Amino acid sequence: MKALVGLLAVTAVLAGSSARAQSTELRVLFAGNSLTETNDLPAKVAALAATTGRKLEYRMITFGGFSLEDHWNQGAARAALATRSWDVVVMQQGPSALPESQLDLGRWANRWADEARALGTRPALMTVWPESYRRSALREVIASYRRAAQAARTELLPAGSAWQLTWDCDRRIPLYGADGFHPSALGTQTAALVVYGRLFRAPVVGLRMPVASRTARLVQKSAARAQGRPIARPCA
Repeated sequence: MKALVGLLAVTAVLAGSSARAQSTELRVLFAGNSLTETNDLPAKVAALAATTGRKLEYRMITFGGFSLEDHWNQGAARAALATRSWDVVVMQQGPSALPESQLDLGRWANRWADEARALGTRPALMTVWPESYRRSALREVIASYRRAAQAARTELLPAGSAWQLTWDCDRRIPLYGADGFHPSALGTQTAALVVYGRLFRAPVVGLRMPVASRTARLVQKSAARAQGRPIARPCA
């Protein structure tokens, strides 16, 4: 509950302009690692947009195991950002639950956010998740990303929160892939619902998804709740 209250506070502060709230076309740069690359998260977001008459153009720059500091030093994502071609840059690194990792996330999220704003791009930070054997750390991962987003004044895309809310309803839902860290197809789809819903300010419940109807309803409601939207009977 505390995580959701904090999330609502971030939403209120970072809601953005009315013009952005009504966007039907967005150009988005994704800078992250294999958690974004697995199952092609940006393509899933673009597919959701297409089903509702919206359009997402994107570029994905990912390297396995990269942090935001790694991206800054490697340079490809910074060069892409410098073209001023993007409405939003979506950033993520690893779980960042440990104290030193939380400091690193906050420091580099702030540097990236300042750079993005200076170039006319809206910064966004996507919450991820820990390895399955550390699943109990998910709430700390959520808190770590929330604090980093607040400090850096970035939009928060709470994919990890949607995972947690899904499991609060049904712990059997398979959001992890075979290696117990990277997302399953459903795990990526759940994250995509959050990214799509937040970037386009669009509803996510009732969208067409290639999974059983009960599972689709559950992850959609969880994605909506993660964004602070009221949902009746969230586990039904």
